Amino acid sequence: MNSESLRILRTGAELRAAAGELRAGGRRLALAPTMGNLHAGHESLIRLARRHAGVVCVTLFVNPKQFGAGEDFASYPKTPEQDAARAAAAGAQLLYMPGQAEIYPPGFATAVTVSGLSEELCGAIRPGHFQGVATVVARLLLQAMPDVAVFGEKDFQQLQVIRRMVTDLELPVEIIGAPTVRETDGLALSSRNGYLTPAERAIAPALHRTLRESAAAIAGGADIAATLAAGRQRLAAAGMNAVDYLEMRAEADLTPVTRAGAAPARLFGAVRLGRARLIDNVPVPNLPEKLGVNGSLTGTS
Repeated sequence: MNSESLRILRTGAELRAAAGELRAGGRRLALAPTMGNLHAGHESLIRLARRHAGVVCVTLFVNPKQFGAGEDFASYPKTPEQDAARAAAAGAQLLYMPGQAEIYPPGFATAVTVSGLSEELCGAIRPGHFQGVATVVARLLLQAMPDVAVFGEKDFQQLQVIRRMVTDLELPVEIIGAPTVRETDGLALSSRNGYLTPAERAIAPALHRTLRESAAAIAGGADIAATLAAGRQRLAAAGMNAVDYLEMRAEADLTPVTRAGAAPARLFGAVRLGRARLIDNVPVPNLPEKLGVNGSLTGTS
């Protein structure tokens, strides 16, 4: 529990002043960017941020630039009073809730593009999404100037895009990845899980189950391409409306894994289920050296 009352800020000037005041005496500042509708996964980000810094600022901003045409920007769940209570209980001292004009003032004409990492997986399905993510995160980092910023590993591609951006621009902040928080049946927590009907919610854990079982099979020596093909079939049979992708990628640069090697790898999956688009990923442990097969398979079902 946080012993300091939560301060709600609306402008970059207020954020800089409050952060400077709280950081007096050498206290470090951690940033936990969110789009609101906070849940236990966000609370874990805040608690992790608190372990790395004496001051935690949660940002709450539904970023229009990362939504594509026909996506759920207008209907994205907004629960600011509940979010403030959750942020305070998890240990945040600051809650930054800017309006759109504070992030994108009139005449704003700059976009941040991270080539390569942004163009595969979700980037191929949602053109422009990661440009919107990189642009808003750059704005928030420059407004707050934190020592560290925390992002969840559920959005692992986003995490790697942000790390690349911070490295390339030499922004003075440490980016920390937080483990995915799950329901007891394995479903990764997400604000969009609220879109699921009871019947769809019963189907949804098949994504994590398929990723976990496929990763175990590959680690045990199974053919990568055949395993991924079977995984896509299982997801379709489970009742997913579509499989955007099920792929094996290197963690560092998200390049397709085509043969065994020492570099850490993950399985990435994205599916459509009713109104929701679910994403998840799991590491593939101890790839055996005998494998040497294609590790990428994409498509829809």
